[in-house]
Amino acid sequence: MMMAKFKKQSLLVGSRIRALRKDRDLTQADLAGRIGIQQSDLCRMENGEYKVSLETLFKILSIFQINIAEFFHEEAPPAISEKDVDFLREFQKLDIESQREVWDFIRFKRMDEDVAFRDLEFSSGSHHERDHKKE
Repeated sequence: MMMAKFKKQSLLVGSRIRALRKDRDLTQADLAGRIGIQQSDLCRMENGEYKVSLETLFKILSIFQINIAEFFHEEAPPAISEKDVDFLREFQKLDIESQREVWDFIRFKRMDEDVAFRDLEFSSGSHHERDHKKE
């Protein structure tokens, strides 16, 4: 049963490599040459017959200029700015009660934004209705 799981995973990785290779109009020989393996080995990887080593996978990712999350169709986590890191550090320095106050304030501000957005939507809708009444 374990072998079937590995075969399925190898096939998933291999089919993804094949799709990316074809999207970039590369032949197996082209890609194999660029990553330093035999074309027959790449063929077996794409067919799920060979496991792709991490070293080979990272070479492929580099050639395709994608990261591992993109390879597996996962969204990359959003970048965290230095400002975000500084905010978190300052937040962590606060005592627990002060942290609760900050959370409450954030929730309050988010509600305030939601209310303002709903008011904007409502006022836009009322203008639309008023314009129809004039016609």
